[in-house]
This record gives sequence, structure tokens and C-alpha cells, in this order.
Amino acid sequence: MSNEMIITIFASIAAGLSFAAFAFPFLQKTQKKEEFKAIIEKRRKDLFKQAREGQKIIKDEKISARDSMAMFYRFQRVAGKMGEKARDKMLQAGIRNPKAHIKFMLLRVILPIVFGAFAAFYVNALPEDKQYETYQNILIVIGSVFFGFKLPDIIIKNKILKRQEEFNLSFPDSLDMMLICVQGGIGLEQTIERVAAEVADGSEVLAEELGILSAEMAMLNDRKKALQDFARRVGSGAGKTFATAIIQAEQYGTSISNALRVMSDELRDMRMAAAEQKAASLPPKLTVPMIVFFLPALFIIILGPAGIQVSSMRG
Repeated sequence: MSNEMIITIFASIAAGLSFAAFAFPFLQKTQKKEEFKAIIEKRRKDLFKQAREGQKIIKDEKISARDSMAMFYRFQRVAGKMGEKARDKMLQAGIRNPKAHIKFMLLRVILPIVFGAFAAFYVNALPEDKQYETYQNILIVIGSVFFGFKLPDIIIKNKILKRQEEFNLSFPDSLDMMLICVQGGIGLEQTIERVAAEVADGSEVLAEELGILSAEMAMLNDRKKALQDFARRVGSGAGKTFATAIIQAEQYGTSISNALRVMSDELRDMRMAAAEQKAASLPPKLTVPMIVFFLPALFIIILGPAGIQVSSMRG
């Protein structure tokens, strides 16, 4: 194979990789938009199905409550409250599987048993010369059980914080777009739906939540419930402030555009304050890494040549 052929092949491969790297972000945006539309369409179908089967569901709930015993009914109510809290966590983490909260609660029961059994097996399998004290073995087992109990909660909380951070970062700009649409005479449902489509490229989390909110406001008779569900799904202060402001504006007949303008300014100020707080906390966080990593290297660079000269003179 000649050199010209080898150069041509490598140039073709490089050109293909360059085109793929250029086109991949656009394909990914298209995929995100399709996923966003699929989530909203699924929510519309679920709401339509619930509206058709609402009377049947209420009747079944009344029968089960009437036929159940008092003790069992109390336990059912307690389990229902715990399941509702777990369901809220799943929604705030972006997990929309209807059975996700059940799996989450089962993991909080199963993982402590698994981790505790593994820790007990570990401490018992150690050689006699490496055995720990009795209280140390107990602490290891208890610590493993506690870690297994908290592990699902830590993972879900991390996802919730990441989603809320992305939501709070993009929400003030979306409020500005809502304000422009509302002042242009567009209805609130159409405004939210249009803004959700516009922000899909920049923030997938915000687009999903606004899209679901627009679907619920269009399908449900009660706007207040749709906004409260939006605040419950988001879980952040920005979402709760938005829902409360819109509910109060519709309840007391005040201007929605004024509420959106005030919220946008406040949330932007809050975002700037959070950025300033992170910037102010950076120097204390850099103190320990500088002492551990930078100063020893600096001392070696400054004092190293002098030390070499002293050692050579003594030699």
C-alpha cells in the first residue's frame, strides 16, 4: 500500500470522526426532544384514563375502607403516608415509575439485612490473630446496617439536588419568556407549553416539569391542584413560589404578568446570591489543598537548590 493511499484512508477516517463529533450533539438534542414529548404524551394518557375511571376508583376505595378492620386500616393509613413521602422523593428525583417508591422502601429494608449479614460474615471469617474486639465487631455490623439503610436515601437525595440545581438555574429565564407570552395575550396553558418546548434544548428537567404542568392544566378541571402537583414534583423553593404566586393571582384576580415579573427578579437575585456564596466559600476550601499539595512543592523548588549546594560543599 502506497503512502498516498495510507494518507487518504487516515484523512477519510479523520473527516468521518469530525463529522460525527459535529452531528452528535444535534442528534442528542433531537433524542431529548422526543423523550420530552413522550413523557408529556404519557402523562396526558394517564390523566385521561384517570378521568374515565375516577368513579370506579373512588367506589373501590370506599368498599375497601369499609370492609377492613380498624387495626389494619390504621396500618394502611400509616403505610400510605410513608408511601406518599417516598413517591414524592421519586418524582423529585425524576423517577416516574409508579412502583418506584415501593422498590425504594423495599431496598431500605433489604439492604440493611444484606450489609449486616456481609459484615457479620466478614468479622467471623477473619483469622484468630486478626480478630477484632467484641465491641468493634458490634460497631462494624451496626455501621453496615445503618449504611445499608441510608444508601438508597443518599442516592435519591443526590439526584434530587442535581435536578433542583438545574431547575433553579434555568427557571428565571423561563419566567421572562412566560412574561412575554402572557403580555402578548397567550393563555397560561399555551404559554407554559410553548416555553417548555423552547427550553428543551437547554434544560431537560425544566422542560419535562413544565410540559407535565401544561398537560395537567389542560386535562384537569382544577388548576390549583395542577400547580400544587408541580410544586410537589419539583420540591425546590422556586417551584413552590411559582405555584403559590399563580394560585394567589387567579384567586384574588391580580395580574399574572406582575407576579411573573416579580418572581423573575427575585429568583434571579437568589441565583446571584447563591453564586456569590459559593465564590465566598472557595478560599477556605482551598486552604487545606494548598497546605498539603502546593506548599511542599514550593518549598522543594525554593530550598532544593540550596540544599544540593550545601550537601555538595560538605562532600
